[in-house]
Amino acid sequence: MTDKKMLYVEDDLSLIEGLKFTLEKNGFTVDNARTVKEAYRYFPAGRYGLLLLDVTLPDGTGFDICREARKDSSVPIIFLTASDEEVSIVKGLDMGGDDYITKPFRLGEVLSRINALLRRSGQFQKRDAILESNGIRIDPLRRLAWKGETELALTLVEYKLLCLFLENPDRVLSRELILDRLWDGNGNYVDDNTLSVYIRRLRRKIEDNPGSPTMLLTEIGVGYHWKRANNFVGE
Repeated sequence: MTDKKMLYVEDDLSLIEGLKFTLEKNGFTVDNARTVKEAYRYFPAGRYGLLLLDVTLPDGTGFDICREARKDSSVPIIFLTASDEEVSIVKGLDMGGDDYITKPFRLGEVLSRINALLRRSGQFQKRDAILESNGIRIDPLRRLAWKGETELALTLVEYKLLCLFLENPDRVLSRELILDRLWDGNGNYVDDNTLSVYIRRLRRKIEDNPGSPTMLLTEIGVGYHWKRANNFVGE
């Protein structure tokens, strides 16, 4: 199955051996690349159910690979980074990453986070009713979304957020509820600033003027809500 096949990009041999063994023992098929150039030879990303990317590589960064993958793929992406500096984490999420794990890490934690991300991806592909609001339309069976006639290139987290808001129009969703829905209740994986990154990234794709949003609104000190416009037929 494609979702059990992943590309693991890492150049540290001590990490590769242990993590690759753990993943394969748990039913995954793992291709390992040690450089950005080698990773590109494994593309297209459609061959994989997940990309596990070290940030620092001999000839570039995991960000380079993520940027290339996001040109035509919504494959789930997890970054492995030795730095827990906010700027590095935000950069990875802002360009399309779905999660990050800081080094040093426990093998069990990595496995748990991978399974959780794939499980959430599967859950959001099982819905069957078309969601539509404010000219935004989602087809859950195909996991596609459009703004008007233009298809939206959404990452997994962006797609999940959009589904959540369109399923709960005109309802204020607390930040805690959103984190709980997106991260299986393990909101400790992310913080408020990380959620703000995802919201900002989604607004850039759906709002005519992301700086002055009219659909995805902030409720200061509480969370966010999706405001339905009255001028769209059927709403």
